[in-house]
Amino acid sequence: MGSAPVPIVGGTGTLGFGLAVRLARAGVSVIIGSRGADRARESADKARERVPDGAIEGLENAEAAPRGEIVFLTVPFRAQSDNLTNLREALRPGQILVDATVPMAAAISGRATRILGVPQGSAAQQAQELVPEGVTVVSALHTVAGHLLSDLDHELDEDVLVCGDARDSKRAVAELIDRIPGLRAVNAGALETARLVEGLTPLLISVNARNKATAGIRLTGLREPRW
Repeated sequence: MGSAPVPIVGGTGTLGFGLAVRLARAGVSVIIGSRGADRARESADKARERVPDGAIEGLENAEAAPRGEIVFLTVPFRAQSDNLTNLREALRPGQILVDATVPMAAAISGRATRILGVPQGSAAQQAQELVPEGVTVVSALHTVAGHLLSDLDHELDEDVLVCGDARDSKRAVAELIDRIPGLRAVNAGALETARLVEGLTPLLISVNARNKATAGIRLTGLREPRW
């Protein structure tokens, strides 16, 4: 989708920051968004320390979001609704919003290993209801650990399940994700399938906690994903 920068709403968080540095190292211009401009700029400075030749900018979320054709939302589920409500005037028809939020609740032990019920069916479907008309929501990046993205010395080897109702939008997001070495985007179906993919996050948290590991998702027997 051209050479427009990629805004990351919530880019100061672990997942958003990791995505920013990986994309920047792959030659993609990124904008780290945050509720506060100062925090966004501070995060952008830290990202440029990791990727000195990267094109990385920091802006307040509402200033960042209109700048790109593909916008990532990497905030906790509890902040999804407020963020999208605040961005209703910033997002515009024709944009793609990539929703990476997971409706999790912290269990008694403190680990987020329980999935919350969402009336719309999934966090991604809730996002589609909240964005302005003409903005397409694509669901992705639920099974990639943010701290592994941030660690540029770590070699990734994972599949990223992508859900959405618009084939061209999914393909555009997949092409962007595929620019990150070690990540392979896989077409996982319609947006309603996001409820299944979102449930993999607490499952992986549980598996990794029990095995003291950082396992991701890799699909076997799939040579070339189709879009």
